[in-house]
Amino acid sequence: MYHSRFSKTHYNAGLKYGKILAKNNINPLDKIKISEDRKHFASKCMPIYEDFFPEIIEEIKAMAEGLSIDYKDICSFLFSIYAFTFDNKCSAFAFKTDKDIILAKNSDFLTDIEKYSDSVYYNLDNSYSFIGNTTAFIEMEDGINQKCLSIALTFVYPVKIDYGFNAGMIVRYILEKCRTLKEALYFLKEVPISSAQNIIIADYKGNIALIESNCEKIEIIENDYVFTSNHFTSESMKKYNTNMHDDVYSHERYNTLEKAFKNYEYDFDFAKNLLSGKYGFLCQYDRKNLSIDTIWSSIYSIKNKTVYRTEGNPSRKKFKEDKRLIFD
Repeated sequence: MYHSRFSKTHYNAGLKYGKILAKNNINPLDKIKISEDRKHFASKCMPIYEDFFPEIIEEIKAMAEGLSIDYKDICSFLFSIYAFTFDNKCSAFAFKTDKDIILAKNSDFLTDIEKYSDSVYYNLDNSYSFIGNTTAFIEMEDGINQKCLSIALTFVYPVKIDYGFNAGMIVRYILEKCRTLKEALYFLKEVPISSAQNIIIADYKGNIALIESNCEKIEIIENDYVFTSNHFTSESMKKYNTNMHDDVYSHERYNTLEKAFKNYEYDFDFAKNLLSGKYGFLCQYDRKNLSIDTIWSSIYSIKNKTVYRTEGNPSRKKFKEDKRLIFD
């Protein structure tokens, strides 16, 4: 796992990343085939990003400049993931106690990507600084910002898509621009959404929500604890679940989460044990035959302003504190 650091402007961040890749003779798009449908879809999403998040376009253009490639190629990839690619298999939860507020996530992905994943520290102008983790670049999949707002996504197979922000770009925007759950929900209600996803958000005041959403509907579940895997569970969103075979154990992982929250007291050790598979199946993939594994695991202790992560499967790796972010 890489540990990138970016500062100053979005342009500076993108250019630095592009030049680092170019110096190492890496073009992250070399082995990715982008169909004409994806290119067309991304082009229709472009005006929405320009309207809601113009800085991200600057970052993408600068990355392309550093790589000496067309920025539209990067947009075609970034703006269409989650709507056209289906490799993310994750579990996430959040809860609060008298002593803490915790958000946690297992990121389950293809093992080929494991060594290329990145835990990024962003400290950009006119944005909240944050730590975010990604299997790609620029988009984020979980993280926490200087205001102690924490967020994590889990992918849901989309049965309908439309032009808008996808899951990873939603997470990136919220980490940069939102201080509270209220602000994040306002954004989610305003922005067009392209993909299907579950998003968990927790803030320093102890506000916690699970947001199930796609291009047609958004369902907000606020509670003292929430949990999710890779399908919708609210009555209003179940009709958007795929009929495909659940070959990534989404329902089994969800059942593990549900039973754990019924049978154990919640604290930091509970979060760590649950992520590590000690309460049932959550990370115990057949890595060799499925080529899928938990490639990182995150715990955000919001009241204590601490970040912990395993770089690899939490049943085999230890959680280590990440001290890069300075909280307010």
